[in-house]
Amino acid sequence: MKRLLTRAAVALTLLASTLLGAAPASAVIVVVDPPPAGEMSIELVAMAGSGCAPGTADVAISPDNSAFTAIYSAYLAQAGPNIAVTENRKNCQLNVLVHAPAGFTFAIAKVDYRGYGYLQRGAVAQQRANYYFQGMTAGSYANHAIAAPLDDNWIATDSVPIASQVFRPCGEQRNLNINTELRVTKGTSTDVSYLTMDSTDGSIETIYHFTWMRCTAKK
Repeated sequence: MKRLLTRAAVALTLLASTLLGAAPASAVIVVVDPPPAGEMSIELVAMAGSGCAPGTADVAISPDNSAFTAIYSAYLAQAGPNIAVTENRKNCQLNVLVHAPAGFTFAIAKVDYRGYGYLQRGAVAQQRANYYFQGMTAGSYANHAIAAPLDDNWIATDSVPIASQVFRPCGEQRNLNINTELRVTKGTSTDVSYLTMDSTDGSIETIYHFTWMRCTAKK
């Protein structure tokens, strides 16, 4: 099997003024590194879309509170002979609530999207994603072309500079909306190609890395 690993680093274009506006006037935010050690959990509130039927996605917090993972079990876009065009594009929206340790808030600093691809030479494939807190402006989609031919796992990475990271408002429990999309078109290929956001053994996860900040009242 020929290994081909596709990587992309895309900075989402959110303004620093949005970051500062996220915190209430009575709070000062101080970056925390390493992550806080307090109790933390995550709740998958809702899922919708052609790529994540009920029961086919889940989320979990990493043991060190540095990230959370999303796992999909039936997220596949495909194209080729005798395949309906409705199968060319699949999408998923996850709505999650992160229960952070008291006195802390977070932003998404980096996301590693992962999956498996079987792309014939000439096929065209793309992964797209964005995420935003409930009640806040949705960020632009980050687009990642997945190069063909491919018969291996793939990874695409979004990295967000600290000045552009948007933090959940201190003291508020706002849900995080995560939108993802897979597209495959056969292009000049003559056989079936497909792209997944999962793996056959469940070992591939999409990883959302946190930046942590401490919320402290102004004196």
